Amino acid sequence: MELKWKQIPLGPLQTNAYIIEDEQKECIIIDPGSEGKRLIKNLEQKGLTPIAILLTHAHFDHIGAVDDITGKWSCPVYVHENEQDWLSNPSLNGSKYFGLREEITAKGANEVLTEEGLLQIGSFCFEVYETPGHSPGSVSFYMKEKTIVFSGDALFARSIGRTDLPGGSHRQLIQSIHEKLLVLPEETIVASGHGPLTTIGKEMNMNPFLNGF
Repeated sequence: MELKWKQIPLGPLQTNAYIIEDEQKECIIIDPGSEGKRLIKNLEQKGLTPIAILLTHAHFDHIGAVDDITGKWSCPVYVHENEQDWLSNPSLNGSKYFGLREEITAKGANEVLTEEGLLQIGSFCFEVYETPGHSPGSVSFYMKEKTIVFSGDALFARSIGRTDLPGGSHRQLIQSIHEKLLVLPEETIVASGHGPLTTIGKEMNMNPFLNGF
């Protein structure tokens, strides 16, 4: 079955949401971070029905539109067990400390990821990798058939995720990137939480945080 995907930067931090759709017009949304009304309008215009939301992690700029989506389509929300409490806690998800006009929460996940492995949702198949370091429950979703990994805020084009927030660890993040992401085929597209697309090969060769340039 042919799958298509699209990157949509949302909100003041331009957090990348990703919509992956199949031929039946069902879709998966990764990290709906903000601008819920805009996201819903986009989905409706394309006739898409979300069947799940996947969260790479639960920082506020990745969860801000979760309730808008689930309020309209009642689809399940997947998050790692180490951050299932973050959705409803502005202190943990960071929205309490960023000078926002209002704190950001979501009602909580009804599907908790507890281990790595295959995740099959409808016609969509992901390999779930635990990639902590930016946050303790960070995960990456790899779609082998599309040669793409949705890395959240672990790995960016020419950069890596910040590690100075609660639960962050630079050592752990570097280990996650080397052991879970850089072992993927070099042509793998890296679709990260912020910024442009890149590939595993480019980051292996050109990322100064990984190569000591």
